[in-house]
Amino acid sequence: MALSISHLGYRKLSRVIFEWQAADRALLLALFVLMEITSHWFWCLFVWWRQDTYGSYVDMELFYPLWIGVTLLGIFFIWMVSRLSPMRKDNGSLHKWQAILVALYSVYIAVVILVMGHSSLVAGISLVGGAMLGMMLIRRRYVWKAFLGHIVLIFLVTLIPYFGFTIPNLRHMTITSFPLDTYSYLTYSETTAIENAISASIFKNGTLSWDTLNQLRFSSAFFWRSTHIYMALPKAIFIIYMFRTLLLILDNSKAEIMQYANQDELTQLKSRRYGLTQMQQALLAMGDKQDFSVILLDLDWFKNINDNYGHDVGDQVLSEVAQTLSKSLTEDAIVSRYGGEEFLIVLPDTQHDRAMSIAEQLRRDIAQHVISSDDNTDFNVTASLGVYTLTHDERARIQSEYKAVALKESTPPLTSSQKQNANIKDSQDNGSKQSSSKQSSSQKRVAHRRKRVATEIAKAQLPIDICQRLICIADKALYEAKDRGRNQVVSANDMLAAESSKATSLYAII
Repeated sequence: MALSISHLGYRKLSRVIFEWQAADRALLLALFVLMEITSHWFWCLFVWWRQDTYGSYVDMELFYPLWIGVTLLGIFFIWMVSRLSPMRKDNGSLHKWQAILVALYSVYIAVVILVMGHSSLVAGISLVGGAMLGMMLIRRRYVWKAFLGHIVLIFLVTLIPYFGFTIPNLRHMTITSFPLDTYSYLTYSETTAIENAISASIFKNGTLSWDTLNQLRFSSAFFWRSTHIYMALPKAIFIIYMFRTLLLILDNSKAEIMQYANQDELTQLKSRRYGLTQMQQALLAMGDKQDFSVILLDLDWFKNINDNYGHDVGDQVLSEVAQTLSKSLTEDAIVSRYGGEEFLIVLPDTQHDRAMSIAEQLRRDIAQHVISSDDNTDFNVTASLGVYTLTHDERARIQSEYKAVALKESTPPLTSSQKQNANIKDSQDNGSKQSSSKQSSSQKRVAHRRKRVATEIAKAQLPIDICQRLICIADKALYEAKDRGRNQVVSANDMLAAESSKATSLYAII
């Protein structure tokens, strides 16, 4: 497939990173390089066309070889992105062609930076922006090596002139009032400062008029500054656009990942993991005088539905039951698909009587809902529900016991040497300074450690498995509902009240 400018649309770019093959991404990078080379070629054409005006600012003896090199390299990249591209025909040598692409572009852009007068604007965008763009599209190892090579080149270009070597420079200084045979030793900033000083000499009273503006337009400083802007800013805008697109892709991908992770695909309810996470957060955020209710719902004889009507109808049942739950419950309720045909409903700040009423209403809504299959068969399903409410008094007791046990397990006992030092302190009135210092240091360490542990325990809320404990209790009531004949609601609180001895074991912390 040949690449064209039409491939640069937003929708195409948004799929480059994840959907395109490695060869396609390499060809896209080659197309970007071709676009930059084309812009340089048109600059050469403009200078040649207006050489009578700007020829004195450009070393024409170096200009023509440079133009020929730009043309040849442009032809090479046109061939690379064409239908005859070797990267498309031979994927086995893709890495070799990627290395050639990076090497050619690195040498080319280095030459451009050198002969254009070492502009920090062009060099910075090419070095940083070009490297980041390359890492998005081709093998990063090649781009990283090219990046390091450019850094080495920067040091060489900075130091070589001081060892007596002259670097070819396309830029001519239009100054004859004093000798500048060593202009190559000047940095771009130094050269620009000299040209700016000369250009400022044409101003009258330090102000800019229409006449002086026209003279400034044809000055060397203005020409080269415009050249560097022409070569750098479009590239910078394009690279920023690419990274903006990449960030949009990452944002969309993150949203999709979070949706798949947090939402059950079939029922569109919260997933089990996300439901448990929200349950834990809601439990920790409860006020001191608020109760916390949990409902575990299981569809009756669901296996028979799959066996008699097929799994597609079974999926339909799950989806329609999920819609019934969503419509019947308020936004404060946390509804998730807990397992195959099990649903978990969390009701923060809901007392037991209210939770039982909600569960009974859900049971009736599900039983009254008619399922219509594709073969025009209508039937109903029923559900069994187990309800458990964690009262605020019980939650406070669990939290208190948990803190006590955690403090007991986290606080280390005194070692034999610490006990001995403590006994020495009680038995001696005035010990030596060295013994007293050791004893005081040991006691301070123990006190500091006890204080730190106490601070950590004070932050403790509830056992990390508290959610599973509450669900386990509701599950016992659910199985009781199954044993009683299904299609009913059973209260775990009533079960525990009937057998108070079991209540203690269910909430035992240790």
